[in-house]
Amino acid sequence: MLIKTPAIVLSKLKYRDNDLIVKCYTKELGIVSFLLRGVLKSKKGNTKVAYFQLLSQLEITVNYKENRSLQNLSEVRINHLYSSLHTHVLKSAIVMFLSEVLSSALREEEQNETLFSYLETTLLWLDEQNDYANFHLLFLLNLSKYLGFYPDVTDSELDHFNLVEGKFQVKQDFRNTITGEDLNLLKKLLETTFETLQNLKINARQRQSFLNMILLYFELHLGSFKQPKSLKIFNQVFS
Repeated sequence: MLIKTPAIVLSKLKYRDNDLIVKCYTKELGIVSFLLRGVLKSKKGNTKVAYFQLLSQLEITVNYKENRSLQNLSEVRINHLYSSLHTHVLKSAIVMFLSEVLSSALREEEQNETLFSYLETTLLWLDEQNDYANFHLLFLLNLSKYLGFYPDVTDSELDHFNLVEGKFQVKQDFRNTITGEDLNLLKKLLETTFETLQNLKINARQRQSFLNMILLYFELHLGSFKQPKSLKIFNQVFS
């Protein structure tokens, strides 16, 4: 069955000598992995490889067959051509980090147009920005909404946040509870949009601490989620 759908590249892996396995998040089918045979063999094939940079936004036609782990691509083209996401050093670091997070967090083999739209629009927003040091923090916090564990803002005036329950509370003896700077930044981000993100002023230490906290939050709510291998490099870039 031929299906045409927008897609966002999450990962790519060399397979054998000349093949490539590419995992995408698609608007129509959710997570789909493709085997691109011989794509690394020729100069013409290298042109196609350029399409599959991390978080590239494509329009693909899939010869889709249920119960097949690796699908075949019939056609592919660039859907949105980024102006800076793959050429700017700092933005490229964000792309590498977020693609790894998304590859671990997104497991749905089903349609979720709302989530796809969120990824599509926020990546296009990032591509156009000059002030984006805190983009990944708001991106991940908002992503939790689409994955089903966005913080419950009821009682947000309280001075503790329980990462396991995802809610604000009075002080209790819970292991995974945050307070202090991380809590204050969480409250600020819950009231922040991408359009007002530039007004959020924090230092590198605060940014790194909150990022570690939000990754722990993902781990606690997604059983299969793994800490990104690129985290150390990412923190060095934004320190």
